[in-house]
Amino acid sequence: MKDDSMILVPKKSNWFRFKRGARRLLLQFVIVLMLIASIFIYWKYYYTYSNGYRAGLLQKFSHKGNLIKTYEGEMILSSVSGTSNVVIASEKFYFSVKNSKLAQILDTMQGQMVIVHYKQKNGVLFWNGDSEYQVDSVKRIR
Repeated sequence: MKDDSMILVPKKSNWFRFKRGARRLLLQFVIVLMLIASIFIYWKYYYTYSNGYRAGLLQKFSHKGNLIKTYEGEMILSSVSGTSNVVIASEKFYFSVKNSKLAQILDTMQGQMVIVHYKQKNGVLFWNGDSEYQVDSVKRIR
């Protein structure tokens, strides 16, 4: 009868230990890389850099795009007015709208003075519009 208490386990080679350590290091590197990439994507496209209000004349509002249609608008922000409320110097404010109900409201307000609330993002995703300014509410100036 053989004695089973003396089972010999082959010694693991240095190559096996190196391979296992390299795999573990590679996995850790990939996890850290994915974490950094996800933080960057959040910061670039979803983080709100600033928000505020803009007032001006809603000059243009359209639904445009080749593959994905987005709502885009343009306001004239009057900085200096002359006599008879004629704008002498102005700046244009380009914005995008994601909400279709808000887009319908803005579409009916073209040519009127409005106040919009916007959120400015650090970057633009093509399905969110052409502008880094995302408008989320509007109010007519009387």
